[in-house]
Amino acid sequence: MQIGFGISQLIFALCLGAGIYFFWKSVSKIKRNILLGKDVDLSDNPKERWKNMLFVAMGQSKMVRRPVAGFFHILIYAGFVLINIEVLEIILDGLLGTHRIFAHYLGGLYNTAIGFFEILALGVLIACVVFLFRRFVLKIPRFTMREMKGWPTKDATIILVVEIILMGALLKMNAAEQVLQSRGELPSHGSFPISQYIVGFFEGYSSHTLHFMERAFWWFHFVGILVFLNYVPFSKHWHIIMSFPNVYYSSLNPKGQFSNMESVTTEVKLMMDPSAQPPEGYVAPTGFGVKDVNDLTWKNLMDAYTCTECGRCSSVCPANITGKLLSPRQVMMATRDRLEEVGKLMDEQKSDVKVEDGKDLHAYISPEELWACTTCNACADACPVNINPVDIIYQMRQYLVMEQSAAPSELNGMFTNLENNGAPWQFNPNDKANWATDL
Repeated sequence: MQIGFGISQLIFALCLGAGIYFFWKSVSKIKRNILLGKDVDLSDNPKERWKNMLFVAMGQSKMVRRPVAGFFHILIYAGFVLINIEVLEIILDGLLGTHRIFAHYLGGLYNTAIGFFEILALGVLIACVVFLFRRFVLKIPRFTMREMKGWPTKDATIILVVEIILMGALLKMNAAEQVLQSRGELPSHGSFPISQYIVGFFEGYSSHTLHFMERAFWWFHFVGILVFLNYVPFSKHWHIIMSFPNVYYSSLNPKGQFSNMESVTTEVKLMMDPSAQPPEGYVAPTGFGVKDVNDLTWKNLMDAYTCTECGRCSSVCPANITGKLLSPRQVMMATRDRLEEVGKLMDEQKSDVKVEDGKDLHAYISPEELWACTTCNACADACPVNINPVDIIYQMRQYLVMEQSAAPSELNGMFTNLENNGAPWQFNPNDKANWATDL
């Protein structure tokens, strides 16, 4: 092992620095966008939250409810996490001018690790091919819904193809190196249970050409990872990062439990008790429900950025299954699209606060979609990263009812009966017990 520094190390360091810088800029914008949402305290019961994150985000417990997709997703997930150990070695080699620096410290364990990484790389490659087959040959229904037309499908395809190419480059790099090792051109480090089967494609080349090819694959793998890193924040695959905090901060309350609007509760108490005094610092409400993304909580906005677009939510939604317009996945995608639009306008105007543009979230999610929801929470239960579309739908309904008086006629009739009769039915409250007269 020889440590040196030259033009190659300088170029490597510049590429690495630029990649990290642009990635951090993207992350900062996403954080800024999420914090446009209203504050909500989700710091309770940290033990339970860590447990959820361990089992759901890290353990993939909800993914394996669908065994085929779950198995192959775990392959990709494990490959992504563990192969990054080899990426760390590539970074150190690139900065220090060394070659397989970990081999000098891990001894025989290094051979085992490289062999395991190769098996994982093959697993990732196979899983990506299987997912492409399911998407384009089997045409799984949840991948062909209306919201998946255009960019969402292209985005998923780009990532799968890029992962196949990156894993292929890794295996080809190892195959070229094996030939050089056999010729004594490089030290014998590593075990190559997979790439050994493609060595034959490289044996006819000269050592000079093989050195060039091995370095070319090495650089391609490194640059490919940087490009992938900076593509992810603009992709649905941002869930790779966001799934962990999103699961940690997911609600610990039973699904379907709604919370009262504090402002409305306070107003009702003040109306019912003339002697009651408003709480200290109380400000009368100026708006109800959700008109635009900044009216949602930061957790709702985090949900939107975490959406994997897998469609499990929509595939179990009774409204969607029966042909209604509602698709919970579309709700999350529309929320994210609107939030991105708001953030982009803030960047253009160099503003630290939301800039009004004459639009709102209701331009992206129609009343027909909102009122089709049965609030059964099947979507929230099915989501592998604990996203809750119902919470957004419920808050947007509040705006329609309380700000716009735009509830469906059936609900307006019920509201009138509740106001006049104290019950949803259109008869005098004194007649409530008439049904039992002849018992």
